[in-house]
Amino acid sequence: MEQRRWVNQTQPQTLQIAVFLLYLTAVFNFIDLLRIHAFPLVFVAGIAGSVAAGYGIANERKWGYILGIVMALWPFGERVWYGGSVFGADIITLLFEVALVALLLHPQSRDYQRIWFK
Repeated sequence: MEQRRWVNQTQPQTLQIAVFLLYLTAVFNFIDLLRIHAFPLVFVAGIAGSVAAGYGIANERKWGYILGIVMALWPFGERVWYGGSVFGADIITLLFEVALVALLLHPQSRDYQRIWFK
């Protein structure tokens, strides 16, 4: 019987931190939606996608890794779509977004997912 999990301590540190950052991103985005009292579908999809990507990566699924990369690049695409620059966020937000992309695209993460993910 295969066990489902929200975090996987057997994965490399880069993937473990990426999973935590995906979940943390979803929590902060949800708090932002509560703060503005609006729930646009694109932002709700971003939250659901971040949680699903973290769960998929923790359970070693290729779709989770691909979705994780998409969700890591999502904020940059949103800013370009809505007329801003790619780096139009405050410095702390930008730091976390770039860190998530770097963790997922790190050679250790890519090699691990190529070998072990189903």
